[in-house]
Amino acid sequence: MADRLSFLSAPLPRDQAVPLRVLVHSRVLDGIRRGVLTPGSMIPTETELGQLLGVSRTVVREALMLLDEDGFIVSRRGIGRFVADSLPQIGLERLRPVEELLGVNLELERTAVMLQPTTSTFVAEELGVAADTPTWFVETVIRRDGRPVALAQEHVPAAGPLTEEDTTVPGTLLSVLLRRSGPAISAGVARLTPGVLGEGRAASLGADPAEPVLIVTQTAQLSGKAYYLAKYALRAEAGNLSVIQSGH
Repeated sequence: MADRLSFLSAPLPRDQAVPLRVLVHSRVLDGIRRGVLTPGSMIPTETELGQLLGVSRTVVREALMLLDEDGFIVSRRGIGRFVADSLPQIGLERLRPVEELLGVNLELERTAVMLQPTTSTFVAEELGVAADTPTWFVETVIRRDGRPVALAQEHVPAAGPLTEEDTTVPGTLLSVLLRRSGPAISAGVARLTPGVLGEGRAASLGADPAEPVLIVTQTAQLSGKAYYLAKYALRAEAGNLSVIQSGH
């Protein structure tokens, strides 16, 4: 097994289709999954990780923020960040497309559509695909009465019912998928965690990176196999979020 320093300092695969924060996120998560970064161990500081990987502190901060949101690492104020003692559990909530939850007077603006030849560890694990599987990444800003209230970042395998043309259809990818595949969509799961926007999401929303938001990580299966993954960042202006749980 590689030692921590060698593993973390190995050159990142530079791919313009994959943001640096995603590459850093994958490197740290790979270290956790492989046991190079053991449960309860301290993560190097933002500055140290930036120097090891040859990226800025801002990029490292974004990656660690996402790992914190998903429960892979924990932050201890005044001390540092640590690998979680146990890997996060899957949630039980089921959600409809986010635009249906947020009510009326909404406008959805597609701000990014990318076919990614490789995908991050987190996305690959959630979708149950290999890291070299092409996936679509679609980002949508959701506005109410002209004000941005949420950001949707969605991923689906390129091989599947959704096509490049579907990425231009109004609404989130999940709404398109539900209309197209209907009953074949099953086992929808969502995890809700508090977080902050961070630099990347804040730039898309024109907001403060330190603004608190509710992060919803949502997955869904298609014909019994993982197919859909999304992260929604909901601002306070989005209002109350109701989650309905079924007893069946």
